[in-house]
Amino acid sequence: MLKKFFLFLFGIIVLIFVFIYGFLTFSPQFGGTHSEEDIQRYEKTGHYQDGEFFNLIETNMDMSFANIWETMKEFAEGVQNDRPSKDIPPIKISAEDIQKNDSLTKVTWFGHSAFLLEIDNKNILVDPMFGQVAAPHPWLGQPRYSKNLPIEIDEMPAIDAVIISHDHYDHLDYESIVKLKNKVSAFFVPIGVGAHFRAWGIPESKIHEMNWWDTQEYKNLKMVFTPSRHFSGRGITDRNKTLWGSWIVKGKHQNIYFSGDGGYADHFKEIGEKYGPFDLALMECGQYNSKWALIHMMPEESAQGAVDLNARVMMPVHWGAFTLALHSWTDPVVRVTKAAKSLGMPITTPQIGETFVVSDSVTYPAHRWWEAY
Repeated sequence: MLKKFFLFLFGIIVLIFVFIYGFLTFSPQFGGTHSEEDIQRYEKTGHYQDGEFFNLIETNMDMSFANIWETMKEFAEGVQNDRPSKDIPPIKISAEDIQKNDSLTKVTWFGHSAFLLEIDNKNILVDPMFGQVAAPHPWLGQPRYSKNLPIEIDEMPAIDAVIISHDHYDHLDYESIVKLKNKVSAFFVPIGVGAHFRAWGIPESKIHEMNWWDTQEYKNLKMVFTPSRHFSGRGITDRNKTLWGSWIVKGKHQNIYFSGDGGYADHFKEIGEKYGPFDLALMECGQYNSKWALIHMMPEESAQGAVDLNARVMMPVHWGAFTLALHSWTDPVVRVTKAAKSLGMPITTPQIGETFVVSDSVTYPAHRWWEAY
């Protein structure tokens, strides 16, 4: 009897390992692989060595066993107010709202780091993570705070470009890209991320891979890929195999900056000196912790980064949709609002789905809407 039990237990363990291996090997979520030709291209970037991309300044992401164990315990215990008390219904928009030919520069936030930028009558989606869970499988993460989106993918009009900051799951979502790919004219991605898009059936002609400081003119817009202090990876063995960064979109009248993810460093000042001032800076603010402060800014640093960039207005992003760190869900916006005020940095805090105009002649949204949740 005991022998049969152990054989049964062994069989269950084998099945689990087979399932995990199959999922890691064959799931399209993990993206593509890199050819020898790809790697030769990466080696010419100036920040790729020993099979990995690296930051402009030394950024040690290794944690001690004690820190790892402590972090695991903290995640198991959780924190107070780590999620809203109820679902956050977004403000709804329609395809007709997006297609208005009014020449205004407008931004609509989808929560976290996903937003729609309408500039010079072009529609640009940035980090369009529209899935319910920021993970390769629903079992591996908590759902977003909103059951619905401001507009569903199948209702969206044609999109001129999609911009991706890096390949982490909360910024690059396989299902979202597959649903979007026939609506989108071009994908602008960090070098290396193109391997994922090719694996997902995106035509090569639509993929524009860019290195730090690269510039491309696209439909009379200037697209610039700039550095950030972060890392990349979608699986167990692919850390830093693709590049990460921040983006600038410059139109006829407005100059927009998006930080992507990353720790605070001198690159903000350098970007501001080269390409500023910026009419709006969308700054990462959320999912931080003192243990990984080198790769995710604290809210006070987000506000300082906007100052360094010479931004006229800042908007905190990377919050309001997912719980991925050990702070309350409102901590980012409360702290960054206070920090921005102390630095004299104007800040806007729109609701999810609220569209606002980027202009010197408008009053930006400054609701404390999160207090209702």
